Amino acid sequence: MPLVRDRCICLRITEYSETSQIVTLLSRDVGVVRAIAKGAHRKTKAGAGKFDGGMDYLEVGEAVFIFDPAKEMATLTEWTLREGHLALRNTLRGIYLALYAGELVDRLFELHDPHPEVFDRLESTLPLLATDRREQAFLALELEVLRESGYLAELDICVECGRPAGGTPMSYFSAKLGGVVCRDCEAVVPDRRTIDNRLVRIVQGILKLPRHSGTTLRLPFLTRHQTDPINRMLADHVQHTLGRGLAMGRWVLGNS
Repeated sequence: MPLVRDRCICLRITEYSETSQIVTLLSRDVGVVRAIAKGAHRKTKAGAGKFDGGMDYLEVGEAVFIFDPAKEMATLTEWTLREGHLALRNTLRGIYLALYAGELVDRLFELHDPHPEVFDRLESTLPLLATDRREQAFLALELEVLRESGYLAELDICVECGRPAGGTPMSYFSAKLGGVVCRDCEAVVPDRRTIDNRLVRIVQGILKLPRHSGTTLRLPFLTRHQTDPINRMLADHVQHTLGRGLAMGRWVLGNS
């Protein structure tokens, strides 16, 4: 079985035994990988050396793992920490958004389906979540993940009749139908969510902005007053897509 060495982001950790962990990694070249880290908790020089003293959520590191595409579980043999994102620990909102982002990537992508642009986006976004640019950075990441996974909602035309949506102060969104609904059709869509059309235009604008090296250029500054309704709308869409909501949703989205 091939030995893979790649830059990875740790998305999830599950305790497996007193000495080992099951980790979910986002590998830039392989995609989402589940791997067993045997001896990750061993308090020996050899055990601590292989895994750089242990692993934590959202850390970026150089991973070496034994990988067989036909098998669900790889074996992690080495982990060298490159970025621990310590600044995130100083902002509760930032860490909540980061954990939500990691969960979103983990749930929406199949195993071993590489998306280097998503890796680059997540890696470049995590430091921004510790700054006052966190809201727009997270939203841009969220939209990128939905677009690259093939689950981006339809935001330009009515999913019920196919005509251009918008043109009124309020828009309507249906998670069941997977997109916006026009004023003429909203009465026959029971699960519609009302949202200010200006917020829908913000999302449309972000999706059209140029991107470079995992970063959306010229992102507008956004506040939670703007992003909270958008994030709730997209969370409805994700919940319908997956059949259940994300665990971190209650901390990121608040009351809907």
